[in-house]
Amino acid sequence: MSAIDAKLVTADELLKMGDIGRCELIYGELVMMSPAGFEHGAVTSRLDYLLREFVSANDLGEVLAAETGYKVETKPDLVRAPDVSFISKSRLAGKIPRGYFNGVPDLAVEVNSPSDTKREIAEKVNMWLAHGTASCWVADPATMTITIHRPGKKRIRLTTRDRLKDEPTLPGFVLQVSKVFKRP
Repeated sequence: MSAIDAKLVTADELLKMGDIGRCELIYGELVMMSPAGFEHGAVTSRLDYLLREFVSANDLGEVLAAETGYKVETKPDLVRAPDVSFISKSRLAGKIPRGYFNGVPDLAVEVNSPSDTKREIAEKVNMWLAHGTASCWVADPATMTITIHRPGKKRIRLTTRDRLKDEPTLPGFVLQVSKVFKRP
């Protein structure tokens, strides 16, 4: 079957498929993904916890865990799922969507996996920012760094000696980067 003959999947069809495993919808094509490794899961979980704690205490909106789909484009549909994300309270307007969120998060966090290429990560970052995400963090367990990307700004690379602060989507949030990469 050629690419022309292949039937593209829509976001609604993907949602109706139920739990088919980790996947994203890339311009109508279903792309399956392997389960994340332990280190990836630990870093993602810590980031989720630290963000959720701050957002909840300050009633700022919702922090969403990995596998939460965002319908970024339509016809053909693009549904991506960052490892952690944040949507401000003002954008939710008191409602929690039943399906995918229509649009992008205010903050998208991607955690590098050993199998991720620099190109794949750059494509994700560029996609989030091009569609309106205010800030995209890339956490890299191998280098124990967090790189912050914002539209029209120079990227900021933080090490375990640094504090992440001045995040426009989370006023007052401060994170000691070493907490994200701590070892048991």
